[in-house]
Amino acid sequence: MTIVPVNRRAFIKSSAAVTAGLVLSPAIIGRAEAATLKLKCSSSLPNDPKYANGRVYYDNLVKNLKGNGLGEQVEVAFFPDNQLGQEIDVINSVKLGVIDLMVSGSSISANLVPLVGTFDLGFLFSSFPQQTKAFDAGAAKPIEDALLKGGNIRIIAWAYNFGSRSVLAKKPVKTPEDLAGLKIRTLPNPVITECLRLMGAAATPLAFGEIYTALQAGVLDGLEHDPPTILASKFFETSKFYALTQHNFSPLAIYFSDMTYNRMDPKLREGFLDAAKKAAADTRAHGLAVEKEALAALGEKGVTVAECDREAFKKRVAPQIENFIKARPDSKAVIDIVRATQA
Repeated sequence: MTIVPVNRRAFIKSSAAVTAGLVLSPAIIGRAEAATLKLKCSSSLPNDPKYANGRVYYDNLVKNLKGNGLGEQVEVAFFPDNQLGQEIDVINSVKLGVIDLMVSGSSISANLVPLVGTFDLGFLFSSFPQQTKAFDAGAAKPIEDALLKGGNIRIIAWAYNFGSRSVLAKKPVKTPEDLAGLKIRTLPNPVITECLRLMGAAATPLAFGEIYTALQAGVLDGLEHDPPTILASKFFETSKFYALTQHNFSPLAIYFSDMTYNRMDPKLREGFLDAAKKAAADTRAHGLAVEKEALAALGEKGVTVAECDREAFKKRVAPQIENFIKARPDSKAVIDIVRATQA
């Protein structure tokens, strides 16, 4: 296991040097890969082995690589807590092959390939198990193909964010009227931003690493996220009311650079991908269990966790899906599969 504290500027310089070495010395690289393949894995979340999905996935990946007999052949270095930059920079680095792996929600890659934003549509999924059934039925394939073609990035496995996304605010929120005018942080993603706007909020896109200080300074009135992330990132210290809007069951994607994929020895790659998929299944099980525990822990931290008029929010967001289909007709096949899938 390698969890690396790193200076971002030093990382970028060293990555440039490594990239140059790849071009100039293919024979050396071939010998090095035969010994140990070294990969970099990035996550924006804290280095929390229980509540942070990136660290949980990484631990499961290391375990399954060892289980597949690849513990000595593949070394994965883990960089949590935005060490390699904000997510929008990291996803571009994965595209370019500078970073090999990234554990994050599907939302961030919609900035590269807009079709991925299908999975961000408000109230599209009814639960995470329903999501998995829909993906198994074929809903994920067009998204995966589009990201590979348009971004040179493979999604090698799907897991769950650790709970559905709901609204944490500095005042109680029960109806769309309560949300009106509140500056609620969203991902820098137009689909999620539009969802929160339709729900009634003054949706405010902001990088993950900037949320806490913005809440402290009063720039934000709250955010939308899952319970374990709120707990791990200590957002509960700034906002004390969690409304269970459950407007988004955001899938967790394991992004893999296509450049890394293509330079791996096929036999090694097969074992690695098998371990990556097993790690995703383990992470899904962990995520389902830990959401309830995180909600209870938030209550112990002084957060009021409350039901809200979810149907009122859902009704206001309903036009988003039809408008998205009109703008991106290729999303209809994906949405139809999701809608036809029962939990």
